Amino acid sequence: MPKRVLQGVVVSDKMKDTVTVLVERRFTDPVMKKTIRRTKRYHAHDAQNAFKTGDKVRIRECVPISKTKRWEIYTGEEA
Repeated sequence: MPKRVLQGVVVSDKMKDTVTVLVERRFTDPVMKKTIRRTKRYHAHDAQNAFKTGDKVRIRECVPISKTKRWEIYTGEEA
């Protein structure tokens, strides 16, 4: 099964080896037919501490690294 890849913006880089990524999804309300925006924050593993607040990043599912980290920064080069 392929791993999910999400795109978002780094909102916090204060932790060591971890960034907080805000991911927004849009969908149409089934009753009102309006476009709704929902956001969610994910903790992602950033081993090199390369990304700073405001950077656009892609994150990919991975094995659990800690209690809250199940995502890693995805650059696309990994096979």
